[in-house]
Amino acid sequence: MREKHAEIKEEADNNKMEQKASPLPETKMTAQQTLVLIKPDGLIKSLTGNILTELSNTDLIIVGAKIVQVTRELAEEHYQHLREEKFFDELIRYIMGEFHTKRVLALVYQGENAIDKVRRVVGATDPEKADPTTIRGKYGRVTRAGVFENVVHASENLKEAEREIKLWFRPEELVYTIYPTESKKTAKLEFFWKK
Repeated sequence: MREKHAEIKEEADNNKMEQKASPLPETKMTAQQTLVLIKPDGLIKSLTGNILTELSNTDLIIVGAKIVQVTRELAEEHYQHLREEKFFDELIRYIMGEFHTKRVLALVYQGENAIDKVRRVVGATDPEKADPTTIRGKYGRVTRAGVFENVVHASENLKEAEREIKLWFRPEELVYTIYPTESKKTAKLEFFWKK
């Protein structure tokens, strides 16, 4: 009995080690993936459930999700296109959680026209200009100091979606991948729970 149990456990362990992101199953549609970030102000206000409910109306599927403590390096890489703006440093401090909480919920949604569907639900970047029925229109604000607390980030286009997803996620963190991947043997330090 013990031998059979050990055999089953070894097979399960081997299967776990072989697990990796699957390529997208073939479908008639052209699927897109898009990055969504629930920013620190969205988390501190406990809006995660509300935001996920709004996004569920798009009929897209979540293929990746994780909580991230954003480093300065990640923040600067994410917002590289805004580096020359006068509000850049404040934006970096905002996404790193200096004003709220040091957490961001990163999600990858997938489906037909995912980018447009998500951007319609999310609304305009400026919460004061966003349609009041969108996520940013309902929950965002501009502080007296002029900081846009717009609750979420959503990829703007196909090129940005690919860049952002590759920045925030590794292929094995996604249930499905639509971008080419490769495997490499690496030696990395891993952490485990103490017994």
